[in-house]
Amino acid sequence: MLSIAASRLRASLLMRLMGIVLFAAFTALAARVTIPLPFTPVPITLQVMVVLLAGLVLGPTAGAASQLTYLAAIAAGLPLDARALGPAALVGPTGGYLIGFAPAAFVAGWLAAKLSDTRASRLVAALAGVLVIYVCGVAWLAPAVGGLRAAWTLGVAPFVLLDLAKAAVAAAVAESGRLLLNQYR
Repeated sequence: MLSIAASRLRASLLMRLMGIVLFAAFTALAARVTIPLPFTPVPITLQVMVVLLAGLVLGPTAGAASQLTYLAAIAAGLPLDARALGPAALVGPTGGYLIGFAPAAFVAGWLAAKLSDTRASRLVAALAGVLVIYVCGVAWLAPAVGGLRAAWTLGVAPFVLLDLAKAAVAAAVAESGRLLLNQYR
């Protein structure tokens, strides 16, 4: 009986680790889908959607761990950010957005676990995650662009509608992702 429980625990831990590594890789791949905007240092990417999905699918701890894994890979020298800068991206004007990925995944996952399990609740959790990314990003960007107003204008305003759509997509597909992961546990 004990060996069955230990076997299930190992399988569950293995699936959790695989989810962390997969979402770190998905975040890196989402950085490849980049649309630079000429008036701002902040590009459009699909990373926000993947960060939200990491929290919604993996839960708060593993979701944040996936983003910390992604950030660690960048810090170690891999050019996995949107501009392929490697560690320089973490200290550049968009570093706050990247650093905000881990707490955003945590917040989205935590709220999704605390709220009722509906698409509307997952959307609220995803929107909270977007807000975390914005707060971290704007706080970091502000000194580089001349203050909070400029950071809002360059780092949030052009992205709000797109990020609302990304949050809605993440909320809509998160349940399928969770079911898929649970199928293999």
